[in-house]
Amino acid sequence: MSLSNSVLPEFDHEMASTRKALERVPEGKFAWKPHAKSMAFGRLATHVAEMVGWLIPTLQSESFDFAPVGAPPYQPVTAASSGALLELFDKNVKEARAAIAAASDAEWMMNWSLQAGGQNIFTMPRIAVMRTMIMNHVIHHRGQLTVYLRLNDVPVPALYGPSADES
Repeated sequence: MSLSNSVLPEFDHEMASTRKALERVPEGKFAWKPHAKSMAFGRLATHVAEMVGWLIPTLQSESFDFAPVGAPPYQPVTAASSGALLELFDKNVKEARAAIAAASDAEWMMNWSLQAGGQNIFTMPRIAVMRTMIMNHVIHHRGQLTVYLRLNDVPVPALYGPSADES
């Protein structure tokens, strides 16, 4: 079995669960924060939606410098509405899934680097980047998102089994 075929079922499962959480982000609460040091609800939700799209450049380039010398740094976005949030997520999932399906085992094993100001932060095979920087990162922030939902009395979706709101 190819690496692509081995990761697609997990990708599909996690993206379906992630969409369930994103669908519940309340439109009127995008600016809400549980703490001054926390991301705003809308920014956190958009971060989850945009991270999925990072898989495409991971598979199509050898590195990404989020603060390149002499050029503007990466600028994260915040969706303006729930509709825009889900549209961004769905677009990124569709494109990322196609990129996963098209990648050869050799492409997955090629090294990829994350950089800041021309300095390497890490280098690892693309398959490891997909698992750590993208999938685990999405799951981590999705967990934060479910806490934001709970703190706003929004029912938390069942993700790996029943939640207190869904059996």
